Amino acid sequence: MTAVSHSRAAQVAYQDLLRLHLDEVASELIGSIEERSRNGRAYLYDKFRLGTEMKSRYLGEGTPELRTRLARATELKAQGEERKKTMARLARVLRAEGLIGTDRDTGSLLLAFARAGVFRLGGTLVGTAAYALYQGELGVRFDSDELAQTGDIDFASFQRLSVALGDRVEESPGEILQALKFDPVPGVQDRQIWKWRQNRGEAMVEFLTPAFGDEGVKPLPALKVSAQALNYLNFLIAEPIPAVALYRSGILVRIPRPERFAIHKLIVADRRHGGPDQAKARKDRGQAAFLISVLAQDRPDDLAEAFEDALSRGPRWRERLEATLARMPESAAVLRGLM
Repeated sequence: MTAVSHSRAAQVAYQDLLRLHLDEVASELIGSIEERSRNGRAYLYDKFRLGTEMKSRYLGEGTPELRTRLARATELKAQGEERKKTMARLARVLRAEGLIGTDRDTGSLLLAFARAGVFRLGGTLVGTAAYALYQGELGVRFDSDELAQTGDIDFASFQRLSVALGDRVEESPGEILQALKFDPVPGVQDRQIWKWRQNRGEAMVEFLTPAFGDEGVKPLPALKVSAQALNYLNFLIAEPIPAVALYRSGILVRIPRPERFAIHKLIVADRRHGGPDQAKARKDRGQAAFLISVLAQDRPDDLAEAFEDALSRGPRWRERLEATLARMPESAAVLRGLM
């Protein structure tokens, strides 16, 4: 698939909409900012009184961008009504410019999860649902066939972060999913629940977490769910970025960095090759090829860094990458040209 850019107007509208959603989150500050340090990183909390108790609400890692926004919280709160009108207008502009919106079922689910705090508390949207959002992040057009859903909506989070945050979602994803007519699917061996199937369709929601050897099921306390641990996933969800899903006036979510998504798809495609998920492996290669072609033009340094990072992680990583790239000579040539 040849990449075609969205108009300049669409790209500016998307970045403005993303900025306004980030401003909206900062405007919700209730009390004072509390900083906590873990492993050399700073994490910010909203500390406030509720009745006779002091509460702490996790805000995010203490990046300069978040600190700047929080310093303007009072100003941003005052701009709330005008900001909401502008967000609705920008969403209309993006639809008119040809960005493909999120379907109703997925949009309803993402909106409910966002309101509950899933993304605020470390959840990252992965899989095809995340891939669809690169049309805004990269400013390129996707064919509707390219964005056809597999039926799966996947979320991932680091278990250690989930344990350490000391905060919880306001409503558990399990309760939200059951309200949206998803039934829990217990695990075969230990009956732990980490996925739900829509009872009126084929859609499946799954929670995942990085594995470092053992691919068992692990708890994510901050999200009040269990998650299937998978090797290589730590590479994918490191340093996720904010993105807007085009539903209503937009939903602020987190997705993997596009260069990491592309390289991870090469690894996943090899894991699926020769098994029951060969159709998914073909889709993995297609998504990787498209992102590699776009990123090689627009963000070659980011793509080269991600590829070199994956290659440096050991022989098994290199074997999987080389096995998939042997089936993708054009992408292989692009990546080698960046080295």
